Amino acid sequence: MVNRFILNEISYFGPGSRQELPAVMKRLNLKKALVVSDKGLIKVGTTKMVTDVLDAAAIPYDIFSEIKPNPTVTNVQQGVEAFKASGADCLIAVGGGSSMDTAKGIGIVINNPEFADVVSLEGVAPTKNKSVPILALPTTAGTGAEVTINYVIIDEQKQKKMVCVDPNDIPAVAIIDPELMYSLPKGLTAATGMDALTHAIEGYITKGAWALSDMFEIEAIRMIKANLVTAVEEPTNPKGREGMALAQYVAAQAFSNVGLGLVHGMAHPMGALFDVPHGVANALLLPVIMEFNMPQCIEKYGRIAEAMGVDTTGMSPAEAAQAACDAVKALAIQVGIPQHLTQLGIQEKDIPALAAQAIEDVCTPGNPRDVTEAEIIELYKKVL
Repeated sequence: MVNRFILNEISYFGPGSRQELPAVMKRLNLKKALVVSDKGLIKVGTTKMVTDVLDAAAIPYDIFSEIKPNPTVTNVQQGVEAFKASGADCLIAVGGGSSMDTAKGIGIVINNPEFADVVSLEGVAPTKNKSVPILALPTTAGTGAEVTINYVIIDEQKQKKMVCVDPNDIPAVAIIDPELMYSLPKGLTAATGMDALTHAIEGYITKGAWALSDMFEIEAIRMIKANLVTAVEEPTNPKGREGMALAQYVAAQAFSNVGLGLVHGMAHPMGALFDVPHGVANALLLPVIMEFNMPQCIEKYGRIAEAMGVDTTGMSPAEAAQAACDAVKALAIQVGIPQHLTQLGIQEKDIPALAAQAIEDVCTPGNPRDVTEAEIIELYKKVL
């Protein structure tokens, strides 16, 4: 078996690392940027923390902010037109997964105009050219989109999330500056942090996992357990923010290469059909799907339990595996994640439509345990 592993080329870490932007642009011979960032981040001043750096260096830029929390094909197409009108030669993505995924779609279409309809990018698209250079500055500690080869866009016509997998979309540079995360609200900190934990756990147990990805994911689980509660409860505590900023990056490096599983397969329809925040959907589903997957993952679950701080001394493998599931659920409850679909406006009558999309989702086949549509319906009912 041949395993492929793609890493981003350059990353900068640490408080204030956004100050590296001018030097990065000079090294890459980039002259003007289209800053891709959502209206909320502009309103609270987070985007300005980045554009101030550009202003100080007299680097010209335009801003594109037509981005939904679950970005759409239309958002990408609007961004493509904004890029063309701006005269920019690069994209600076400031935000969470929404901003970065939108930037990836823009950058790919600009350099691969034959995919201008965007929907043709779903799955593993045969693009020929690398994206327009993307400089990615995450403002959440969750998606890891600054270093992945994946992005997710909603097809409004079909009301479904398209998972696009393309090595050509990986950002040229990632700048992980935890100071950009200090204004993140408590609920969003919790949801994005649990998204990162889902990436780490699913990346650890997916069918494509192997020694190199395991190394990244088990460490990410340890780091998230050590830092998430602090980041949620003490938002300006550097320890929690810096720990989570690095943890989500570590988790993303691996899952980007080995894939995910049923949690994401079932979470994507919740976002597409009911606009549920991705991290919330993942966090709600993760414990119950871990239990579903347990027969195939006993040994690895024991390691997850230990990474989650559980003393497994004297436990049988099955007991340690259950302890892993319980520890994940306890963490989700501790940081305030909803525990039922009805809390998110989803009713039992909606489950068949969710399951029909979940069984077709590109992430579902990576699950360690094969699943049927009928089983997916029952899993949704367990968290109704």
